[in-house]
Amino acid sequence: MKKYNSKINKIRSFALSLIFIGFVVMYGAIFFRENPWLVVIFMSLGLLCIFASTAVYLWIGLLSTRAVQVACPNCGKHTKVLGRVDMCMYCNEPLTLDPTLEGKDFDQSYNKKS
Repeated sequence: MKKYNSKINKIRSFALSLIFIGFVVMYGAIFFRENPWLVVIFMSLGLLCIFASTAVYLWIGLLSTRAVQVACPNCGKHTKVLGRVDMCMYCNEPLTLDPTLEGKDFDQSYNKKS
């Protein structure tokens, strides 16, 4: 069974991976020291990844301020819920704000508008 995480943590992990990808691409320029144009291309791509990471962090920060804060019934800590269903950031307890979904198995497809 696939392990679920909260949506905020998933997006933050993606932004962190963009930073590391940017650094790896920039270090890839070392292999092309003889060709300055390739060095410029690799450095620019790495910098674009880091700028994209900054934009994702800004977006999730703004989204996080609007998220609904609830107390987890399992661990008692306050966590933020995005959408109709989400997981607790601390104990991975399924959480919902929709009373019609209480007691049902956790499925992220409940967040899709259909």
